[in-house]
Amino acid sequence: MHYVLSLLLIMTSLTTAFAQTDNPDYDDKLAKELGADDYGMKSYMFVILKTGSNPNTSDTAFVNECFAGHLSNIKRLAKEKKLVLAGPLGKNEKTYRGLFILNVTTKEEAQELLQSDPAIAANFLAPEIYPWYGSAALPEYLSVSEKIWKKGF
Repeated sequence: MHYVLSLLLIMTSLTTAFAQTDNPDYDDKLAKELGADDYGMKSYMFVILKTGSNPNTSDTAFVNECFAGHLSNIKRLAKEKKLVLAGPLGKNEKTYRGLFILNVTTKEEAQELLQSDPAIAANFLAPEIYPWYGSAALPEYLSVSEKIWKKGF
C-alpha cells in the first residue's frame, strides 16, 4: 500500500511539473494567419543543396548564368513567401552547399519549386528534401531581412 501511495504521489508531481500552460500573449488572429498549431509550430520542407552531378564548369558563362538565376529565383520565392530561409554552407566533406526552408507542406510542392531554380535544373546543385517542423513565425523575419542588408547579389 505504501508503494502505491508513493507511486501516485510521484505521478501527481510529474503531471504538475510537466503541465502545459496557456500563453497570456497568444494572438489567435496572427496564429491563424501564419498557420500555427497549438504549439505555434507548422510543417515546412527543409532542403539541403549538395553539389550536383553536372561536371561542366568549363562553360563559365553558362555556370554564371545559372547561379545568377539561382539568386534571382531565391528572391522571387522569398517575395512569394514560399521560401523563408536560404543560405550557403561553409566548406565541408559532404559536398553540402546550402540550405532552404520552403513554406510548403509536401515533398511534391518542394520539388516543383526547386525545378524553377536554374542551378538545380542544370544539375549544378542537387536538393535533398526533408519534412521539418518549426516555428510558424519563421516567415515573419522576411519583412525585417529586407531592411538590414547594404549590398545585394
